[in-house]
Order: sequence, then structure tokens, then C-alpha cells
Amino acid sequence: MSKKTEVVSVKFKESGKSYYFAPDGKKCTVGQNVIVETASGNEFGVINEENHEVSEEQIVKPLKKVIRIATEKDINKFEENQKKQEEALKVCEELVLEHKLDMKLVEAEYSFDCSKLVFFFTSDGRVDFRELVKDLAARFHTRIELRQIGVRDEARMLGGLGICGQVYCCKQFLEEFEPVSIKMAKEQGLSLNPTKISGSCGRLMCCLKYEQDAYEYLNSLTPNIGSAVKTPSGVGMVIDVNLITGNLLVKLDDSDFMPIKVHRDEVKLLSRKHKSKNKAEQSE
Repeated sequence: MSKKTEVVSVKFKESGKSYYFAPDGKKCTVGQNVIVETASGNEFGVINEENHEVSEEQIVKPLKKVIRIATEKDINKFEENQKKQEEALKVCEELVLEHKLDMKLVEAEYSFDCSKLVFFFTSDGRVDFRELVKDLAARFHTRIELRQIGVRDEARMLGGLGICGQVYCCKQFLEEFEPVSIKMAKEQGLSLNPTKISGSCGRLMCCLKYEQDAYEYLNSLTPNIGSAVKTPSGVGMVIDVNLITGNLLVKLDDSDFMPIKVHRDEVKLLSRKHKSKNKAEQSE
């Protein structure tokens, strides 16, 4: 058996990834503010999972420690940093216009001790921001970093509502982005209209990925369109499928009447019609 280590999970951003830290003898509870040791200095975080054990294979070594439960002074400093970040973003936006740089600022982030200020931005290409960094360093008297991010990260940082009417999944609960393919949309029976299967970021919707396992399971249980099945009313061919409800529309062989609706659990598959693959899918 692999050795177990006691850890707590800490998040630095509401919609960000959680990381393991050694509690160092402290009993932490979910939602508690803590100061933790990181590679770039002490940082302010929130407990996402209280004390628990994980195998050593799940830990990225060396495992950093929880230094202390955040004090009122720590919380006040963190809140002050949030206000300073908003002001820094406005200043940087003015300087970007002044330098006529093709970049869109998304967020500014101070380290807890204010020794570093990071600006996140998006751009269609490479940006020469060396002069901008010099001006920012002279203005804020701290180490400056500019990080180019993708449109999916931008959506996570800014937040918003998706076409489903819910808060973006990436903002609400997804910790990591995973590859999404058009093949997933086809297997889920969705329209291939880009405007209907793309999120506000312009990329394929993340929900296509984490719902894929459920659709693969339902597809394994459900006859495809064109399959021959035996129903309580006779033998026929499947002409329409609803994977979620499990209902099928079946055109009976010896009937000129309207197709009948029957649940997949009520039919026996006689021969399955295999889905055709286009050249793009065959090359995958």
C-alpha cells in the first residue's frame, strides 16, 4: 500500500484550481482563510477541503505548509490588495493606449506581500511590451509581470452567463480545461452550428466534454437511427432517437400508419446501423 500523507486543499481564486498543502498540525475547516507558503512567497488562500489523507503519488513535492490561519490583519491586507489591483488595472489600461499596444487587459493581481504585480492580457499575436513594463515598474515600484492568456482563461476570470442561463462552468466549478472536439457534439446529437455549440469565449462548450461519458453510455444502450428492432407491436426500423428520455420512433415494417413511440427498454435489437464517419473523423 502506498504511504498516506495528511493534506488540506487550498484555492487562491474562487474559480481556480485547488492545491495540496501540509496542515502542519493545524485543524482547518472549509471556507477558512489561511496564509500558505508557496514557491513565490507567502500567499492568501481559502480552504477548499479540510484535513484529509491522500497517497504520496498525488502530491507534488516538496509539499508546502499552511503557515497560519489568516488573522484579521491578514484579511484586511488581502482586501486592500484587491482595491489596489483595480486601480493598477486602470493605470495599465491608460498606458496600453499610450503605447498603442494591441492587447486586451483582463485582470491585475498583487502577490500577498505586494512584491510582485501581474497583469493578465489577451492578444491575437505577440506583443512587445518592454517599454510598458518599464513604465509600470516606475509607477508601482514593484516587480512587474505580463502574462498572455487564452480566451478560455479570460472567460473564467471575467465570468458571465452561458447560453443555458447559468454561470460559466469554468467560473463556477471546473478546475481545469480539457480538450473538446466537434465529434463530441455529433455523438450528443447537437446541431453543428458553431453559434449553438460554442461558449461566450468562442471555443466549443466545456460541457460537451464532461457530459460525454454519459452520452457514450446512453449510446451503448440505444439503437442508432436505421437499426432494425423488435417492438411489442412488431418489427420495424428506428427513424428517430432521444438519448436522454430513451424514447425511439419506430416505423413498423408491415404498417402504413404513423411511426410508433417506444422506449429503448421495450425493444430488442435485431441489427444495428453503424453511424457513418466522415473523413475528418476517420483521420482522428
